[in-house]
Amino acid sequence: MAKVLMKGNEALGEAAILAGCRYYFGYPITPQSELPAYLAKRLPQVDGVFVQAESEVSAINMVYGAASAGARVMTSSSSPGISLKQEGISYIAGAELPCLIVNVMRGGPGLGNINPSQSDYWQATRGGGHGDYRTLVMAPNSVQEMADFTLAAFEYADRFRNPVLMLSDGVLGQMMEPVVMPAPKDYDMDSKKWSLGYTGKDKTARNLCTSIFMGQEELEEHNWSLYQKYQVITDFFKANKDLAVEEYLCDDAEVVLVGYGIISRILKTVVEKCRKRGIKAGLVRPKVLWPFPSDVFAKLADKASKFLVVEMSYGQMVEDVKLAVEGKKPVYFFGRTGGAVPSDFEILNEVDKIVRPD
Repeated sequence: MAKVLMKGNEALGEAAILAGCRYYFGYPITPQSELPAYLAKRLPQVDGVFVQAESEVSAINMVYGAASAGARVMTSSSSPGISLKQEGISYIAGAELPCLIVNVMRGGPGLGNINPSQSDYWQATRGGGHGDYRTLVMAPNSVQEMADFTLAAFEYADRFRNPVLMLSDGVLGQMMEPVVMPAPKDYDMDSKKWSLGYTGKDKTARNLCTSIFMGQEELEEHNWSLYQKYQVITDFFKANKDLAVEEYLCDDAEVVLVGYGIISRILKTVVEKCRKRGIKAGLVRPKVLWPFPSDVFAKLADKASKFLVVEMSYGQMVEDVKLAVEGKKPVYFFGRTGGAVPSDFEILNEVDKIVRPD
């Protein structure tokens, strides 16, 4: 197929349509506004529905309704808007409803700015809202992956009956790159026999999609059921490591650089420059942030001597890396915050500090 030059936000929108998404509910906020703008034009062309809701709170509850009916549905926002959606996301996770939620991260906290950031990692990987729940979290690092991961996200959402959160940022959303659009996916409504919209011959009772369990015993039973599902998701990505993580030149690496999203592309350049300078560096890029690929780091800790985590925050994913390494090797951190993007030169200096401290 021919390559098309597209912005990341637009590629994600087109991929959502190819995945069978026909419902979008959202509210404008930069730097994700190209995504709803694109879908406002495209969805009516495929008999889909686009609604600019009166608020982020309204939008996420519209997602709840469409997901309950069995539709493939999504919403998107940037950091402050995702915060407003958190109660609804908790309800959706509790009701075990599949959907895609896109966060094109911006600088924070508070209003922040429209520059790229990675300071929503904790919010994304720890649930973000109230209660015992998890969202599957994916982190593309290119416009091509913005498209590819979108199709995968809808498949995972349906497979596990769980919301999937896509973590992008202001660079990935706004940048333009050549992209080959993935093949469209067939979407079978009969696979959702649990939904309110299912009317097939196998329907024997009134379906109910809810997260309301008032009794202590029934709520605890439901929560343990969710926990078991999260273990199934974790085991799936452990068994399919290539879907969850990328390793680059790690076989003989003495220092392992760690980063996700747009930072991982800068780190790949740093690794190559390190190799030219005689430093055996490698890169680990988590593509799935939850469940975190802890086993990959545990194995690398047996042979690498140091880890350097780089983030556009003042340190969030670094905590998961430290937990995974289990104190076997030192884990260093370098970050820029407030919407600043670290350069390869800055990161090289940090590598020098930990490799050649004297």
